[in-house]
Amino acid sequence: MASGDQIKSLLNAYYNRDENRFKTVALQIAASEARAGHAALAREIKEIIDKNGSSNNIVQIKSDNHLVEFVVPDNKSQELVVSEEIRIRIERILSEYRQRERLRSFGMKNRSKVLVEGAPGTGKTLTASVIACELNLPLYIVQMDKLITKFMGETSAKLRQIFDLIADNRAVFLFDEFDAIGADRSLDNEVGEMRRVLNSFLQFLERDDSDSIILAATNNHKMLDQALFRRFDDVLHYSIPDEKQIKKLFEIKLGEFYKAKSITKKVIELASGLSHAEISKACEDCIKDIILENKTLSSELIAKSLVERTGAYASKEA
Repeated sequence: MASGDQIKSLLNAYYNRDENRFKTVALQIAASEARAGHAALAREIKEIIDKNGSSNNIVQIKSDNHLVEFVVPDNKSQELVVSEEIRIRIERILSEYRQRERLRSFGMKNRSKVLVEGAPGTGKTLTASVIACELNLPLYIVQMDKLITKFMGETSAKLRQIFDLIADNRAVFLFDEFDAIGADRSLDNEVGEMRRVLNSFLQFLERDDSDSIILAATNNHKMLDQALFRRFDDVLHYSIPDEKQIKKLFEIKLGEFYKAKSITKKVIELASGLSHAEISKACEDCIKDIILENKTLSSELIAKSLVERTGAYASKEA
């Protein structure tokens, strides 16, 4: 069932004739219903949206474009477990976007170009979803494997198409695995074509004056060209969760099954060094055991799941 906030957002979007926002909120409701097990209702909502399409004054990104993937953003800021410093900076991005017209009246622009760096599974993609959801914006993920080709000039041409879409569609755009095009131009293994692609990206990024938010995510900021950093309005550095964040992750991910007494010192030690995603997966394993095996949550059950995840992670690195 739609939440009160979603109903208010739908009404505001309707009376403000903001069709793009109306569609985004409707899709969020569909995603919520699907997760609640109401697949038929979720499908009906999506079919209604697809059937009615949109008015001519709203530019839609077609599914046959292949350069971007539409994702229904459905993650609230409470789900993002990060340091207080990162949380404050994300709130600043949200606040500036909501008051962007006020900033413009003083000749200033809101933060709209953000570089997110950190180890895999530390919340970079989740950040994009949270920002999109909090601002009631669609989320589009740039398909890097479709963007980069072996033909000279074609990648830059596709990059131009992406930035045309960014200009025409008010949304959050995520360039994941950004080092694929943002690698340092001075590296010996960088071919001339990729240098031209990076130059094109820098030019497009600098000229962008849209109402969209552009996020670029990378696992290794050391590989990036230094010219990139001054083009972004903010740079967020993500890290493996500390003890406080580990406890918060268990509380959020275990939900109704959470028991504070089960999060022992041993459990914290076993979780140390794992990413947010690995800890979340361990919690999912615990919940499945509770549901399917009629078990109760205990520190031993959590420890078992964490050991399995640690072993899988170590095997992957080996």
